[in-house]
Amino acid sequence: MDERTADKIILATHWPRTMAATALGVLALFLLVGVVREFSELRYIGTGVPATNTITVSGEGEVFAVPDTATFSVTVQEEAVEVKDAQDVATKKVNEIIAFLKGEGIEEKDIRTADYNVYPQYDYIQTVCRDGYCPPGRQELRGFQVSQTLTVKVRDTEKAGNLLSGVGELGASSVSGLSFTIDDEDALKREARGQAIEDARTKAAELAKQLNVRLVRIIGFSESEGGYPPIPYAYGRGGDMVAMEAKAIAPEIPVGENKIVSNVSVTYEIR
Repeated sequence: MDERTADKIILATHWPRTMAATALGVLALFLLVGVVREFSELRYIGTGVPATNTITVSGEGEVFAVPDTATFSVTVQEEAVEVKDAQDVATKKVNEIIAFLKGEGIEEKDIRTADYNVYPQYDYIQTVCRDGYCPPGRQELRGFQVSQTLTVKVRDTEKAGNLLSGVGELGASSVSGLSFTIDDEDALKREARGQAIEDARTKAAELAKQLNVRLVRIIGFSESEGGYPPIPYAYGRGGDMVAMEAKAIAPEIPVGENKIVSNVSVTYEIR
């Protein structure tokens, strides 16, 4: 066998090993690149390396809207020696009030009993003192007081004044807690939140430019909501409340505007 033939045999023997080694090297390099890529991208997912360089900005959004719903409470209180007598009188007045409300277009689902109570009423009798000794007084049962409170939702706010005076004429002991709200505030809250987020995003971009850094990702968010409804309105009989006359004049009830507020706080990772 000459020298050229021997070299061919040696080359044929080592060629597969060389190819295998090259393939393993390429595979190892590919895996190494993949691992490096995974580690480099790990910081961009929630379970990755926690951010160390951050900025936090706040944003505020406000939306104004005219209320479309009014809510108020009506209370009837009656007292009698016997529970049944007090209940009968109170029930008659409450039923008349409910019938009046329904006649004015208030649906049954918008009239709800919020409270019903029966309380014993006592008089405190002080015993006459004799020879410098004053025996303890005693309580005597005077009767029973029955109290029922209705919560009424009015979907036509222009009717609120007439309803307040109307239930007063029917013997309501007090009318209180009138407030104006927006029946479906979800859309307004979303709008206010969107404004607040955009406000925070603008502030973050300006701050990043001033600091000569780059915003990477949002790593924290919180929101608080608020609003400023009109002041509740109340009147009734007795105490410091204005007495309702037999024929009350319907009060004017301006509804004003409600303000829906969203305040957000956004934390960014920076580089």
